[in-house]
Parts: sequence; structure tokens; C-alpha cells
Amino acid sequence: MNNKYLRISFLILIVFIFIVFFYQKIFKKDEKIISETTLIEKDNTYNSNIIKDVRYTSRDVKGNEYVITASEGEIDFSNSNIIFLTDVYATIILKNSNLLTISSSYGKYNSNNLDTIFSKNVIINYLDNKITGEYLDFSPRRNSMIVSKNIVYTNLKNILKADVIEIDLKTKDTKIYMYENKKKVKIQSKN
Repeated sequence: MNNKYLRISFLILIVFIFIVFFYQKIFKKDEKIISETTLIEKDNTYNSNIIKDVRYTSRDVKGNEYVITASEGEIDFSNSNIIFLTDVYATIILKNSNLLTISSSYGKYNSNNLDTIFSKNVIINYLDNKITGEYLDFSPRRNSMIVSKNIVYTNLKNILKADVIEIDLKTKDTKIYMYENKKKVKIQSKN
């Protein structure tokens, strides 16, 4: 009988050692992987610089002046020439022309070439003209301004709805059109 208890105790001890060994190999390895993953995530958290109350002023070779302000700017480390803006307001003074103002919720400014993308709640004011939309690609380099998505153009006499308005900044030539040929630009008189 004593020999039987010894065998059972020995068997229980071997099972216990096996369980401990199994636990150490499987579960401790998973904990180590989780710790390493957490460290990697912490390292990737900060990859940009945030600046409050941003103001960029520049003048191109033609004498046009550009002033862009924003409540916040974020410089991406991967391309330090690109600044992502929040609550954007721009004043553009084209040589031999009147003041143009642009506001939007967000923007993407390229400090190399002054190209700026304005997005969400875009409002453009020029003399008695107002254009609203969701997206504006403003490029002094190309001398163009392309407004798209839910365009509403108003002046003293008319209200116009379209998909795209393209304006040549140099000649002031304007193209207004819809993406689909079957759809028509809608013009309504205020009178």
C-alpha cells in the first residue's frame, strides 16, 4: 500500500511539473509578445509636430501676396514642406486685382510651392461673388483654383449650382460644369 501511494504521489508530481512547464512555455511567451507590441505602438505614436495659431505669409515672383492663418498646424515628419491645417483662413492679394478670401475647416499647405488644398466648408469671397463647396485646390504655380463638391456660386443677380468651377487666376477665365454630361448646371435668378 505504501508503494501505491508513492507511485500516485510521483505521478501527481510529474503532472504538476508538466503543467508548470507548459504554463511557462505558452503563457509567459504570450505576455512577452504583448509587451513588445505595446512598446512598438508607443514608439509610433508621435510622428508629427503640432503648432498653435499658425500664420504663413509669402509673396511670389509676380508680386502676389498670400497670407494663410489657422488655429492649428501639423507638420508631418515624412515631408516637412507639408502642413495640415485646422480652421483655415486665407487672404490672397493678386497683383492688379482685388482681395480674395478663403476659409475652410481643414487645409493642406505646401510651403515649397504655396499650393494649398482647402477642404470641408470651403467659402470663397471675391468682390460681390461667393462660392461655397467642400474642396478647393488652389495653385499659384499653375495659376488655377479648382472648386468641387456641392458648389453654390452666388452674386448680386444669380445663384448657380454645379459640380466644378475652374478659375484661371491670371486671365480670370472660368469654367463651370457637371461631372456627368446628362446633368446640367442649375442657374436661378434672384429677381
